[in-house]
Amino acid sequence: MNHQPEQMNPDFEDIMDQAYSLPNGRAKIALLEEAIRIADSLGDVEQGYSAREELVETCTFSGHPMKALVAFSWLLGQFDQQPDEYDDFTLLWSYKWILDSIASFPEINRAQIEELLADMRRRYEQFGYSERSYYYYRFSLLKDYGEVEEAQQFLDKTKAMDRDEMSDCEACEQHQFVEFEVMKGNDEQIIRTARPILRGRMTCGEVPHLTLSKVLMPLYRLGKLEEAEKYQKQGYRLIKGNRDFVLHSGEHMYYLLNIDLLQALEVFEQWVGLSLDHENPRDKMMFNAYAAVLFKRLVADGNVTSVKLPAGYPYPEEANDLPAIASRLEQMGLETAGRLDQRNGNSYYTTLIQQL
Repeated sequence: MNHQPEQMNPDFEDIMDQAYSLPNGRAKIALLEEAIRIADSLGDVEQGYSAREELVETCTFSGHPMKALVAFSWLLGQFDQQPDEYDDFTLLWSYKWILDSIASFPEINRAQIEELLADMRRRYEQFGYSERSYYYYRFSLLKDYGEVEEAQQFLDKTKAMDRDEMSDCEACEQHQFVEFEVMKGNDEQIIRTARPILRGRMTCGEVPHLTLSKVLMPLYRLGKLEEAEKYQKQGYRLIKGNRDFVLHSGEHMYYLLNIDLLQALEVFEQWVGLSLDHENPRDKMMFNAYAAVLFKRLVADGNVTSVKLPAGYPYPEEANDLPAIASRLEQMGLETAGRLDQRNGNSYYTTLIQQL
C-alpha cells in the first residue's frame, strides 16, 4: 500500500508563522488561539500541542497566567498519554512558570497548589533532576503566602544544593532573593542583595526589569536619591508598555508620588488601561493599592482635579472625582487582599496594603 506523505495544514502553518514573527502580547495570543482552534477542529493533536507550547510561554510573559495554566494543563494530559512523542525538557521547564504565578489566584486553594508542587517534584525525579527546584519553588510559594520564616528554611535548603539543568538562571534567582529581602524590610540588605543585578553582572530576559522597581523605595529611604532616580529612569524604559509588568509600574508610581505627583499620575494614566483586564489578581491588587495612595495624595495636594481614564474604564464618571477613584482603588485592592489572606490563612496582604 502506498502511503501519502502527511500534509501540513496550510492555514495552521501560516498562522503560526505570523505568530512567531510577533512580540509577546495580545496579537500573538489571538493568533495562537486561532491556530489551536484549527488544529483541534481537525483533530491534529501534534499541531495543537506545538501551538499550546508557544501559547504557554507567550501568556506567561505578557500578563496572562490563567491562559497559560489552562494550556499547560492540556499539555500535561497529552504528554502523559504519549510521553515518547513530546519534549520532556520543555514541558518540565514551563512547569516552573505555572508555579511562579499560581499563588496569585485566591480561588486556587493551597491543597491544589500542593498537588501541583508534588506533581512537579515527582516528574523531576522521574526524569533525573535533583530536588533543588522543588525546594526553590517551595520557598517561592511560601514567600507568596507571606510566610517569611518558613520560606527562609527552604531558601537555606535551596542554597545548600548544587544547581542543575532545571535551575532557574542565576539572575532570576537573585531577583527572588531581592524580593524576599523586600518582604523582610531591611533596606540596606535589599540593596546589597540587588548589587550583582544593579552592576550588570546578572541579567536575563526579565532582569534587571523586575528588580529595578524593587530598589527605588529602599534607596529613597536611605537618602540615595541620585541612584534611585537613575534606576527609576532605566527601569521604566525597560518595562514601558509591557502588560507583564503592571505590578512593577505600580512600584515606579509609588516611588514617584514621593518625588513628583504629576509624574506619578502620568504613570497611572499610561498603565491603568493595561491593568483593567490583567489576569494576575495579586499584581493588579498591588497596582490598585499603589494608585489609591497616589490619588489620596492628589486629593490632599489639591492641584489636580481630573484624570485621563481609558475608554474601557468601567467608571468613566469618576474622571473628575479623585476621592471616588481613591476609594474605589483602595476597596478593590483590599478585596483581593482579603481573599488571598483567607486562602493563605494569615493577614499578610491586608496588612501590607494598609501600611502603604
